[in-house]
Amino acid sequence: MAAEAPARSVPKRVLLAAPRGYCAGVDRAVQAVEQALDLHGPPVYVRKEIVHNKHVVHQLAERGAIFVDQETEVPEGELVVFSAHGVAPRVHENALDRRLRTIDATCPLVTKVHVEARKFAEQGYTIILIGHQGHEEVEGTTGEAPASIVLVQTAEDVDRLEVADPDRVAYITQTTLSVDETTGIIARLRDKFPNIVGPKSDDICYATTNRQIAVKQLAAECDLVLVIGSTNSSNSNRLVEVAREHGAASHLIDNSLQVREDWLDGVETVGITSGASAPEELVEQLVGFFRDRGATDVSELRTVHEDVRFMLPKEIRAELAARG
Repeated sequence: MAAEAPARSVPKRVLLAAPRGYCAGVDRAVQAVEQALDLHGPPVYVRKEIVHNKHVVHQLAERGAIFVDQETEVPEGELVVFSAHGVAPRVHENALDRRLRTIDATCPLVTKVHVEARKFAEQGYTIILIGHQGHEEVEGTTGEAPASIVLVQTAEDVDRLEVADPDRVAYITQTTLSVDETTGIIARLRDKFPNIVGPKSDDICYATTNRQIAVKQLAAECDLVLVIGSTNSSNSNRLVEVAREHGAASHLIDNSLQVREDWLDGVETVGITSGASAPEELVEQLVGFFRDRGATDVSELRTVHEDVRFMLPKEIRAELAARG
């Protein structure tokens, strides 16, 4: 007689975080590539991943987008889109030298940080950039004032920091950091440099903040929180950290196929959220995965209302206007 298959764990309740998924900057960047393909046809080159999500990049590649690491890989005279994470001035210079047609899909909130970096540098400040080494946004921001910017990643980095003039220090931050962790680093900077100045408004973007607020409340009601997002997505990784810090087991997955059976042992309520680069269809697939297993109680936990929208890049708007 064949052995019976082990019983599958079935969470009784599925709770969706709101807000989740696409932010205005991601939506704008993805639309920029889609519109460029519609207006000009393939190929449309994209420097780096337009947003940090494998699913989105794959879909755009299927439509004719060609993703390259550097603008110098784009054939002369071709069309290239710069990603939502922003680029350094040298990238624009290289593009000009190669006679590339460019569409700048940098998120306006990243552009704000670039403007702050240039302003503080012009005023003679040593600029402390709080962010993650190697992240494309950090590389782009640093490129605005490389001689003036020092990167710190942790509060311990602040303790080791030495600057030319402790009374002439400013700070800026990557837009996708942990709100709580960054608050702690800024507090350490203020302790060490009492005269430090910062941006007029917070650099961490509204979407990052809102999704972290939502996942804190989600974690309080869930045994397990699944975060849909790719491994190179900074804001998605932060959501996993926040969920764990607030008492729930949590894992980052690209899609429903990556859910592991052992994660579900003893789980009665599973929470689902998604990073700012993850499309809603991936959430719908994950909900379907749990419905297929027998979950019937699916609801949404709404914490903050979002209605932010950004205009498409000016190059796209000008082309659309010209075509009537």
